[in-house]
Amino acid sequence: MPIMKPFRRTYRPFLKGHRGEHQTDYIKDDRFAEEPRHYIQAFIEKDMLELFDYIEPADRNEGYYSFRIHELHMRTCVEIEANCKAILNENKYGKTSDLTMNDYKKIEATHKLSAYEVKFPIWRGKSNVRRPFLAWTSGNQLAWYQAYNAAKHDRHNEFEQANFENLLLAISGLIALLSSQFYNEDFHTVDYLVAAHGDQHGFITAIGSYLLVKYPQWPDSDRYAFVWETLKNDSDPFGTLQF
Repeated sequence: MPIMKPFRRTYRPFLKGHRGEHQTDYIKDDRFAEEPRHYIQAFIEKDMLELFDYIEPADRNEGYYSFRIHELHMRTCVEIEANCKAILNENKYGKTSDLTMNDYKKIEATHKLSAYEVKFPIWRGKSNVRRPFLAWTSGNQLAWYQAYNAAKHDRHNEFEQANFENLLLAISGLIALLSSQFYNEDFHTVDYLVAAHGDQHGFITAIGSYLLVKYPQWPDSDRYAFVWETLKNDSDPFGTLQF
């Protein structure tokens, strides 16, 4: 059975051919997520693009590290934690404090983060497409997140782990998380709508308009099949995820 109510902070495609197949108005409803613009505004794409003025986005530069890269790596991973906590808390996860990556990993089952691909449109080499949560499919930890913790707790000895590669993997992880919640809605324009342009082999323009995202494929039983124009009039039109 397809899903007849959207889940909070959860984007899913509709059944193919369903009358609501291309609508995302439910994402803009105030009941879908608490202050979503707070999370979108914290995305640091402009800082990444400024960094590209000094470090060419290329395979050969992935090992570079600096205090600026360290700062951005820390900020990005903090935002990843904030988004994971928001998804869990707003879906009434039983634990509300002292959340760890073991808790955040439960989102894999509901948002298919490991299947998200993020593409850097300008890149020299072969690493322009990244799957930041891929390690979860084999039960492994996220190396870029472990690097964040290492550099945070022992910067003197682990400073090199906050490098260009791990920063870009973290940014890819953040854009995957935002996309899994809000599609490409950035909540900035008057009608809160961003057109999905720039389709390239399944990739579409992501929040921020620079990076491209390829979304997971969902079975029909996990797709949405509601009519928002009718459902929005319910006192509680959103479902709650079970973790």
